[in-house]
Amino acid sequence: MHFVQRLSKFDRDYILISPNTLKEVIMNVIHKVEKWGDGHHPRVLDIIRIVLGIFLILKGIAFMENTAGLKSIIESQSDIFLPIGVLLTVVYYVTFVHLVGGTLIALGILTRLSSLLQIPVVFAAVFFVNVLQSPVNTELWASFTCLVLLFVFMILGSGRLSLDNYLKNQDN
Repeated sequence: MHFVQRLSKFDRDYILISPNTLKEVIMNVIHKVEKWGDGHHPRVLDIIRIVLGIFLILKGIAFMENTAGLKSIIESQSDIFLPIGVLLTVVYYVTFVHLVGGTLIALGILTRLSSLLQIPVVFAAVFFVNVLQSPVNTELWASFTCLVLLFVFMILGSGRLSLDNYLKNQDN
């Protein structure tokens, strides 16, 4: 499979881009975003990252203590029809991702991956659960803020006050 790229805006000639070249371009962009994120990371964001991680851990503990409550929240959504096996898988996935992902985000290790795994869960919480509740919903604002911060840390990464940075400096 090859991808086509135009040589210039005014030229009608096209060149073929191989999948390996496309992969290199994507990896180059990801590397540039990581490098930019590592260089533009104020220390206050480290504190916010740690607080976000602790918040996610506490939500995971709350879901673990009240699995039936989380199950009923998901079941109460009229737009979502899930078989019981899939529903329980979702409940355990949400709890696991909040506990483990929150811990990794708070410690600052694998922050981008942890944020990426958290985003679908928090996105569903914002747009499928909290939006359908009453207009004065404090959970909506907490979930929305959490979603925005997850996107921020998915781009910026861990920062200086993190286990990632500590381990990287140990290697040097």
